[in-house]
Formats: sequence, C-alpha cells, structure tokens
Amino acid sequence: MNKYLLLMFILTFFSALSQLLLKLSANETHKGRFGEYLNGKVITAYVIFALVLLLNTYAYTKVNLKYGPVIDTFTYVFVLLLSVLVLKERLEKWKLAGNVMIIAGVLLYAMEPF
Repeated sequence: MNKYLLLMFILTFFSALSQLLLKLSANETHKGRFGEYLNGKVITAYVIFALVLLLNTYAYTKVNLKYGPVIDTFTYVFVLLLSVLVLKERLEKWKLAGNVMIIAGVLLYAMEPF
C-alpha cells in the first residue's frame, strides 16, 4: 500500500478525534460566550483540523485523486466507534447498518488494485 494512502487513512482518525473533542467541549458548561470557543478542547480540535487539512492536501499530491473520497469515508466509522467508546452513546441499528454499508462500499471499490 502506498504510504500516502496510509497517511490519509490515519488522518481520517485524527479528523474524527477532533470532532470528538468538539462534542466533549459542547457537553460542558462554560463561563461566558468566549469560554465556549476559547477553551483547550476547541482550540486543540481546530489545530488538529488544520494539520489534517495541510497533511491531506500534501498526500493528495502523491496519490491518485479517486482514492481520497473513499478513504475519507472512514471518518464516519471512526466517529461511530469513538462516540460509542468514549461518549458512551448507544449503538443504534441504523448507525451500525450505515457504517456496514460504508465499509462494504470501500471493500467493493478496493477490489480494483491500488
């Protein structure tokens, strides 16, 4: 596997992690309006978003463009896993069915060799 495809896959996890940080911050009570946006979790999440954007842009220069959107769909899978494991959200059958369809679609697409 191309090391840049692997990088893009890892970056999808970090994208999901930053979304988790934003959700954790949203669930907290903050002092004033600025506290909602200027706290450690939100700032860290946006720094991660920026780094993911920069690294993803670089990785796109090294891989075939048709693989990017396919790899990016794994963000949904990671968000589901993190929400169940960290936020203790219920795993609903429709969420699970959607993620199974995402993985099945990626596997079908992957039948064509990278």
